[in-house]
Amino acid sequence: MACIEEIYELGGHLDLLITLHDEKAKDKSGRIYLDGISERHSVPLFKINHINDADSIEAIRSADLDWLFIIGWSQIANSEVLASTRYGVLGMHPTLLPEGRGRAAVPWAIIKGLDRTGVTMFVLDEGVDTGPLIAQVELPIAGREDAGSLYNRVQGAHRELMRVAWPLLESGNCAPAPQDEAQATEWPGRKPEDGAIHPAMTVGEVDRLVRGVTRPYPGAFWDEDGVRWRVWEGVPGQRPGAPLVLNMADGKYSCTVAEREDVG
Repeated sequence: MACIEEIYELGGHLDLLITLHDEKAKDKSGRIYLDGISERHSVPLFKINHINDADSIEAIRSADLDWLFIIGWSQIANSEVLASTRYGVLGMHPTLLPEGRGRAAVPWAIIKGLDRTGVTMFVLDEGVDTGPLIAQVELPIAGREDAGSLYNRVQGAHRELMRVAWPLLESGNCAPAPQDEAQATEWPGRKPEDGAIHPAMTVGEVDRLVRGVTRPYPGAFWDEDGVRWRVWEGVPGQRPGAPLVLNMADGKYSCTVAEREDVG
């Protein structure tokens, strides 16, 4: 939604919006409804089951598009979709590609202890996050940054990146640059169970995990005596009044915001 709004603020326009059918997308986390913005800007809105379905491809081709943006979309576009526009299909990825291809970009940036991340606009190809680069915006990561604050800053960086890239696309001065495969890394997807805190972990590892998977993600957790503690915030060391203090491999970690869950 932020990217769509930014395009219109820049004086641009869109010829077609595509989203999932309401019943198919109702359980998708972070679902954004496009009905309102479609009405405000008089842009046709087409609802689909899958981006690669025949009706979806036909709608894209019929719109006679220069570029197609696929942003915040979990389905992988096939070769027919990639060939359905005049110049190509563009995506955005919340890392500085070629670093961090794959999933869970915000959690991994914190868990890995990086001091910077960013957002990349690139031309989609048949690989995963492997296409030529259009533009990037870099974001420093603060020492105590958590997933919530970084997630919000990444959303803002999407708008900044659109401000950088839109004039290039509109003027025809876009010159996509191949990614440096020697610098490429891949980050795997994460599941809720990957938030488990284990006794052998160091205090630093626990601290990065807690900050990396806090809201809007499922959170870290510690299981003890039939109780699961869902840990949303914490600090290294022993903090008076903390509801839970963990003895880790190299010291103590205080869970300052934690909730009890009965797991039987």
